[in-house]
Amino acid sequence: MYFGETAINLDAKGRLAIPMRYRDAIQAACDGRMVLTYSAFDNGALYLYPEKEWQRVRDEVTGLSTFNPSHRSLQRKLVGSASAVEPDANGRIQLPQTLRQVAGLEKKVVLLGMGNRFEIWNETILNQKRVEEERSLDEAASEEMARLVL
Repeated sequence: MYFGETAINLDAKGRLAIPMRYRDAIQAACDGRMVLTYSAFDNGALYLYPEKEWQRVRDEVTGLSTFNPSHRSLQRKLVGSASAVEPDANGRIQLPQTLRQVAGLEKKVVLLGMGNRFEIWNETILNQKRVEEERSLDEAASEEMARLVL
């Protein structure tokens, strides 16, 4: 279970250093084998999955009927653009240039532990999104959210 927020600087080669607190858990979960792809729903972000969790997601997405244009779009976005990554000896993963460019990832990024995966965000876009979400949270709360006791 991954959780927490870490501000990280990408190095000049587009590598992200996985925080020390996650390294052992990632090694135990997937021997360091992970999959990086676009966020299914947000611009400015990438998803980083342990390999086993990725396989589950991939199977669900590829199991959708290709007769539906929105299914094909999701399949292209998640599966067609996915890239296998493994931390190097220093715990860094290479973010492919195409994924970085489309997500707008530059020097400053934020790694969010989201339970079964990580999200990697452009820091500026994430901060803007948080402001927008805070303004609209009351209006956008679903019935399920209204029942939460936090």
